Formats: sequence, structure tokens, C-alpha cells
Amino acid sequence: MYCSGAVLIGIISVIFAHLGDAAADLRYHIVALNAWSMLLIAPLGLVAITWLTRVLFNGAQGSGIPQTIATLHMHNFMLVDRILTLRIALGKILMTCLGLICGASIGREGPSVQIGASIMHAFSRAMGQHNDVTRHGMILAGGAAGMAAAFNTPLAGVVFAIEELAHSFEQKSSGRTLTVIIFSGITAIALLGNYTYFGRTSASIPVGVAWLAVLVCGVSGGLAGGLFARLVIRLSKGLPGSLRPFAARFPLGFAALCGLLLALIGLASDGATYGTGYLQARGIVDGSLHYPASFFLLKYLSMLITFCSGIPGGMFAPSLAIGAGMGGWIEQFLPHTSPGAVVLLGMAAYFCGVAQSPLTATIIVMEVCDNQQVTLALLATAFLAFGVSRTVCPHPLYSALAAGFMEKTERKAGQEKTLSRQETDPS
Repeated sequence: MYCSGAVLIGIISVIFAHLGDAAADLRYHIVALNAWSMLLIAPLGLVAITWLTRVLFNGAQGSGIPQTIATLHMHNFMLVDRILTLRIALGKILMTCLGLICGASIGREGPSVQIGASIMHAFSRAMGQHNDVTRHGMILAGGAAGMAAAFNTPLAGVVFAIEELAHSFEQKSSGRTLTVIIFSGITAIALLGNYTYFGRTSASIPVGVAWLAVLVCGVSGGLAGGLFARLVIRLSKGLPGSLRPFAARFPLGFAALCGLLLALIGLASDGATYGTGYLQARGIVDGSLHYPASFFLLKYLSMLITFCSGIPGGMFAPSLAIGAGMGGWIEQFLPHTSPGAVVLLGMAAYFCGVAQSPLTATIIVMEVCDNQQVTLALLATAFLAFGVSRTVCPHPLYSALAAGFMEKTERKAGQEKTLSRQETDPS
């Protein structure tokens, strides 16, 4: 029966991809007609998303990866049932697409993880499973399959399950996870074709002076990504200064402020910072587009603002775009290395700097560009970025966010339980 769930994950991932592309195309046409209209659309859009999320899809906020990781460590499945619901999964899809129209710097890969986990959790309940290990295994398989189907990267889905979601691979769940990833991947390929996310590149890095790019990209990506992760972890605990009480008292007003800032950054970048950054990253990878250093700096800032707004949306695709922009800027200073290869190293370095998952970073970049020639250089760059990032941010981003989310969820559940007792026993 869980194979049916895997097929459903593949189908929904394809639908999500089409809706996301349609949303990005709509925003592109809006910007082409009148770029200044985003000064109105972005604030109003973020207000609408914030309101809809609070009223109809409460629990859909954020990436989706920390929430999925948290459920893998919960043994109170009444709480898991609240987090991995089909209603929240629907909210993830709709609100992420609306965010892409409004110019938020988000991706659909993080939400796809929670959507996949929610689908497999629903199948687990329908099958009447009660064993904790089995139920967690279904969640793990669904989350990994969601990510794999979103990027069309089955190998990265497996490694993501090991390295990021579970930090281990139990023998009982390994076969199920592989099966679910394969079936969801085959479904996505059957509907979309066997595509590569960023096209194909044949760039290579011969051993020698060209490997200077490994050092430069590894250190730069590790520092930039580690700083981003540290800032996000800090912001997840509360906004600085007077912004915290303002956001608490006027959440819709704060969302409008975030939207206005995103629109201003978008105007400054000629629209390049809006959305996932997919078109920009693909253009940088194939050499058809060239951006100044301001692109990845402004995209970096737009991601932080989007995170602060609290709207649903992931960080994978925008992080790859920032890494591509960083690599595209660095390559002009490294004439002895293929420009396309430096871009790939930049993507792996920054992605790993943020997520601190070197194997996932290596394989996901290798698969999205269909290039195995740079595998060793990608590995070296990713592990260097991992070490540098750890010195800047000692705690892995998604694990830290998951711990914070789990603490808040359990505290809220405890308060509700206490209130319920008081209502039933007023004495």
C-alpha cells in the first residue's frame, strides 16, 4: 500500500512543480508589464499569505524540513498527527505558490519534504500501523521521496534521508525508503520526462592549479552559508530590538513591511531576487547569464527577510541560486579553472555551508547538473565548506530549527493539557 503513497507523492510533486512554474511565470509577466507594481503586490501578498496561513492552514509556516525532522523524534503521535496533516500539506502548496507570485525568495523543495512525509503518514494511519519505528520509517521515506521528486534527484533523496532527516539509516526502514523514493521518482519521470533540474554541463576540474577553486569556493561558501545559518537560528528565537513586539502585536503589518522590503530589493536587482532563483542559477550554470556580486548579496538578504516573515517556503533552490551567483562572481578571479566548474563548486559550497550536509550538497549538485566529472572536487569543496561553516555556526541549521520547533510544540501541548484539566476540575 505504501507504494501507492509513493506514486501519489510523485503525482503531487509534479502538480506542485507545474503550479510553482505557473506562479513564477505570472510574476515574470507582472514585472515585465510594470516592475513598480511589486511595491503593492508583494506587501499585500505577504499579508494575505500570513492571514490565510493563520486562519486556514495554521502549521504550514516555514520550510517543512525542521517540522519533518521534529516528528521523527516525537513519540507522542497525537502531536505528529497535528503536524503532518493533509490540510497543512495543501496549505504548503497553495501558500508557497502565492509566495512565488508575490516575489518571496522561497523554493518548493522544503515544503515537498513535509508534503511527502504527510502523505506517507496518512497511509501509515490508514494501514493501522502502531509501531513507532515503522511509523517513523514511513515519515522518513515520504520526506526523502518528496525532496527527490521535487529535484528529480533520487540518489540525493536517499543521502538526504541518511544525512539530514534521520542522521542514520535503520535496516528495517532502508528498503521501504528506497522503494518509496524509486516509485515516486518513476512517477515524476513518467509525467515530466527524465530531465535534469539545471540542464547538463560538461565542466571539469583537472587536478592541479585549477583546484585552487576548491579552496576559494569552500572557504567563501562555508563562511557565507554558516553566517546565514547562524542568523536564521538567531532569528528563529525572536526578532531583534523593537521588531519583536511589533511583529507580535501587528503580524499583518510586519508581513507588509517584509513584502515592501522584498519589492525594494527586487527593484534594485531588476527582478533577479524574486522567487526561487531557478532561471538565474540555470543561466549562470550554462554561461548565458552573468551577474555582479550584488546579485548573491541581495538574494542573500531577500532570503533572510522572507524567513523573518514566517510564510511557507523552502530554502534549497534559493540557496543553490546564491551559490551559483557566488561561484559566477568568483570565477572571474580564477582564469585557470573552467567557469562552469567554479559555479558548481560555489553551489555545493554555499548549500553545504547553510545545511552542513556535505554528501547531500555534493550529490544534489552533481545530479541537478548531470555532471559526474567534478564529483571529487565537489566532495572536497563541500567538506571544506562544512568545516568552515561549523566554526561559524556550531549547530546544524535544520537540527537547531527542529529542536526549537519541537520545544514550542511540546510546550504548547503541555499548556493545552493544563488548561483542559483546569476546565474539567475547576476546584
